[in-house]
Amino acid sequence: MTVTGTTLVIGATGTTGSRTAAQLTAAGHHVKAASRHATQVPGTEPVAFDWYAPATHAAALEGVDRVYVIPPLGDSDPATVMLPFLRQARTVGVHRAVLLSSSAIPEGGPAVGKVHQALPDLFEQWAVLRPSWFMQNFTGAHAHSASIREDGIIRTATGSGRVGFVDAEDIAAVAAHALTDAHAPNGDLVLTGPEALSYDDIAAIITEVTGRPVVHRRLSYEHMRDHLTMQLPVEFAVMLAGMDRAIAEGAEDRLTDTVQRLTGRPARTFRALLEREM
Repeated sequence: MTVTGTTLVIGATGTTGSRTAAQLTAAGHHVKAASRHATQVPGTEPVAFDWYAPATHAAALEGVDRVYVIPPLGDSDPATVMLPFLRQARTVGVHRAVLLSSSAIPEGGPAVGKVHQALPDLFEQWAVLRPSWFMQNFTGAHAHSASIREDGIIRTATGSGRVGFVDAEDIAAVAAHALTDAHAPNGDLVLTGPEALSYDDIAAIITEVTGRPVVHRRLSYEHMRDHLTMQLPVEFAVMLAGMDRAIAEGAEDRLTDTVQRLTGRPARTFRALLEREM
């Protein structure tokens, strides 16, 4: 059984936000699609929203009773802007919040981990989605995708560490369930795909499916940090390089049944994603 209402999807033009909005509207739910420029998203009501422009928040929350919360990209301390917004959301009648975090960031940890820690005290109905790394990092607008297209190389400091890469469509399916099911999860949901793969495995599968040679270039933590610093704020680059080092140490070598348990179908494989998107 699902419940009806109006859902604010923050980041509705992004990787998981766009897919969550699409799945909600396909199921007949009313969605306010929030983006900086109020971009039209099919089947939704577009609304302007900017984490760093509090004047946009009230209009975005008008008439909303649930919200899909995506942190601001590249901010190493997102709680500063997110927590005031979430308190405002509770005040105006939002009763369910679903937060996108990461399997690499525990409750109370750095960045969005602070928001995760605060969420249960703000809302009676809530969920924190902690997906593993996105499969779409290799097919979308991510730096890995760009380096694959430009020179056939994936650069990481992950060594031979394995990751339960997850399809963003599966993340969106869990998000839609968590937002609309009669019973909110009220918990921390770690999401993975069906297999744990190293970046060497990823390069080999891309090569096999596309016919274009792709290799994984193993960098040290220091080289990866410096490489990322050329593209990102220093604090965020250090955090991402640290996540690579954690992968090398085995932190992401795990699988969960969350997608199957909540959606009723198995999580999609990386090969299936490539065949669909490349």
